Order: sequence, then C-alpha cells, then structure tokens
Amino acid sequence: MNRFKIVLGAEKTFEDIWRSRDSTLTNVDGFLTINLIKGVSNDEYTLYASHTTWNSKLDFTNWTKSEAFRQAHKGAGTHSDVYLGHPVFERFEVII
Repeated sequence: MNRFKIVLGAEKTFEDIWRSRDSTLTNVDGFLTINLIKGVSNDEYTLYASHTTWNSKLDFTNWTKSEAFRQAHKGAGTHSDVYLGHPVFERFEVII
C-alpha cells in the first residue's frame, strides 16, 4: 500500500492521473489486483491509498526490481503540485 496526502481541491486531478496512467501490472507475474481507495479529508489534505494484492511476497519483490516497476514510476515527480510530501509505503501480509 502507498498512502498519498493530496492537496485539498486536487482530488479530481489525482484520480484522473490514476485513471489515465499506463499500467502494465496485469502482465507481471504474481500480480492479482490494484485499487485506488479514498480516505478522509481534514483541514490539510485528502488521504488516498493505492492497494495492490500479490500472489506472494517474492512476486512483489521481483516486481520492485524489474524494468516494469521503473517504467511504472518514471513520471513520479511530474504532478508534485497535487501531493503533500512523498507517498508512504506500507506492506501487509494476510494472516486470516
């Protein structure tokens, strides 16, 4: 999961960036799903998270070391005006 703090008023722009991005994840071994989820807004930002599900930790790790990963993140700084800081990565494992 990556958490994003989005500037108030820039939510539609952020969502449009995600809708129009060129994703190759469906071609990556072990990839299962991706969701962009919207959280709460406060006086400073609106919280979003990109949530991916993988077949295994190894599949995810292999993707992070791949050319597909580099291509997926090549324009990461392009829309810095909609973000408050860098995304925060969090990794979880299914227990139950």
